[in-house]
Amino acid sequence: MLSAELLSQLPALGADFRQAQPFRHVVIEPFFEPAVAERLLDQFPAFERGDARSENGTLGGKSCYPMIAGLGGIYRELDRNIQSPEFLAQLSQLTGIEELRYDPDYFGGGTHENRRGQELDPHVDFNRHPGYGWYRRLNLIIYLNNEWSPEWGGGLQLHRDPRSPQDEIITVEPRFNRAILFETHDHSWHGFPLIRTPDERPELSRKSIALYFYTEQPPGSHRGPDHSTIYVDRPLPSYFQPGRQLDEADCAELARHIARRDQHLQRIYGDVARVTTELNEARQALAASRVERLARIVHRGLRRLGWTARS
Repeated sequence: MLSAELLSQLPALGADFRQAQPFRHVVIEPFFEPAVAERLLDQFPAFERGDARSENGTLGGKSCYPMIAGLGGIYRELDRNIQSPEFLAQLSQLTGIEELRYDPDYFGGGTHENRRGQELDPHVDFNRHPGYGWYRRLNLIIYLNNEWSPEWGGGLQLHRDPRSPQDEIITVEPRFNRAILFETHDHSWHGFPLIRTPDERPELSRKSIALYFYTEQPPGSHRGPDHSTIYVDRPLPSYFQPGRQLDEADCAELARHIARRDQHLQRIYGDVARVTTELNEARQALAASRVERLARIVHRGLRRLGWTARS
């Protein structure tokens, strides 16, 4: 399924991957053989067929279909291909990361479709698979957009540090049959700005296939705790300066930033509430087990003394 150009350039692509900034990555184009890419686009699932709920549980403009083998056709072939020893070995050759594992659950991955008005704040991904405990090592994203213009937004941005005023950003436009492969760790910050496709072209959307790969053992640099996805809210545009008179568009931009920050806070509050509940339940279970254990010890002691329970 992979393009002949990719296969013939694995050593050179590997060198690009190792030298890239702001963290290790490589852009590959074309990724699939042209006929394969066309079939993947032709059989891309309808927006309504995927899950369009956000991390906050609300319906939005992003639809995901994780278990791509269930789509049949070319997607079943793709599923078979990416879990094959040959493909995993090619990824290892390119990146230098050995013993890579395919994710049969496609947790967070699969087909992604983002409509006008969607954006993705800079973030680092969760670092452990929630089901298997594996360590997340690589993201592979393949774009399937025959028509895309930089002014429409939606280009994948790689950040050195989105919290820093000296942040450096590399942008990868989501062009057809272009892929980006990047290493995932606690400073692989990435996201994409607001999609602003033309009003008169409502059929346009940002389509991609996201594939994630893991290792059973942690990377040598792994030192931090397990974590879920960590977001950084985008700063206000630079034109918000003292003395500026706000117009309608400025107010809409401010409202959008505040709404996104509120969504992130609500998600964090929900996580804290869930963890607090689980902690309290664990404490209650532990206390109950201690009472039961103490009762058994007392009961055995009384029996040894020849006492019996009285009704």
